[in-house]
Amino acid sequence: MLVLIPDTIELTLPNGPDTYRVYDALAPHFAAHDADAEVLVTWGNSAANMQAATRELPMLRVVQTLNAGPDQALAAGFAAHVQICSGRTLHDGPVTEHTLALLLAVQRRLPALVAAQQRHEWVGAMVPAQAAAATRQQYTLAGAHIVILGFGSIAATLTPHLQALGATVVGVATRADRRAGVDVVAWSDIATVVPTADLVVSILPHTAATDGICDARFFALLQPQAAFVNVGRGKTVDEAALVAALTAGQFRAAALDVTATEPLPADSPLWECPNLLLTPHVAGGRPINGSALVLAQVAALKAQQQLQNVAAR
Repeated sequence: MLVLIPDTIELTLPNGPDTYRVYDALAPHFAAHDADAEVLVTWGNSAANMQAATRELPMLRVVQTLNAGPDQALAAGFAAHVQICSGRTLHDGPVTEHTLALLLAVQRRLPALVAAQQRHEWVGAMVPAQAAAATRQQYTLAGAHIVILGFGSIAATLTPHLQALGATVVGVATRADRRAGVDVVAWSDIATVVPTADLVVSILPHTAATDGICDARFFALLQPQAAFVNVGRGKTVDEAALVAALTAGQFRAAALDVTATEPLPADSPLWECPNLLLTPHVAGGRPINGSALVLAQVAALKAQQQLQNVAAR
């Protein structure tokens, strides 16, 4: 079995009856000797390369993306018989770390403090502000009510860290459930949990159902002292509505690791939006245990067993 491995990541794969061949993930065409590939592993591929794969790899049976979300592969237009599998679980640790960093940066006012440092200004007013009963919850995760949109494996990894810091967590997903020891409500009941949240974290994938789902009506649910963090997909957020809400002071702050267009254009209003922290889609930039997932998928395919993380199409 020929398995194509992108040159954008190092994987540790054994020598044996299967052939693991490295390919150029940015090239607009595949080499002729790659046409027999049955498994295509993707990471950081160009759009042209993904399109070429749909035309030039006729024997393809599986596309295994190492990204947490398979949206690029789903959008490429592979034949219906090609199974598309996500890299779910590979980014749980790194995204959890980055989400915690953003939440703490927002709560501990790190962007404002860095700006003050650059002005040589000592912000002594933060001491009484974070101690005052009326504003204390805006400066700490202890006692915070956190709502997580999209409660999958990343949320399950993040939740105990938030709880260890004293926060209470509620999830939101397509259906009500209890996961990772916390209650998860259906999206249709989101108005029952978001208006009381101190922090809302979105880890939503981008699908037709979630496109622009965090819109003006959603942001209107947030209380004035709340903050919003997105480490899911940029296209789930109506960015014009976000900018309008933050500019009007409708809620306190936001942090985005993802945007609808990446890299973010220089003329995007997000750059100058007040109380907004931006990071350049770096939360999940290093998949963990990718080699093990590829090996397990190849073994399952050869044994005619169910693959992991198969995306609905």
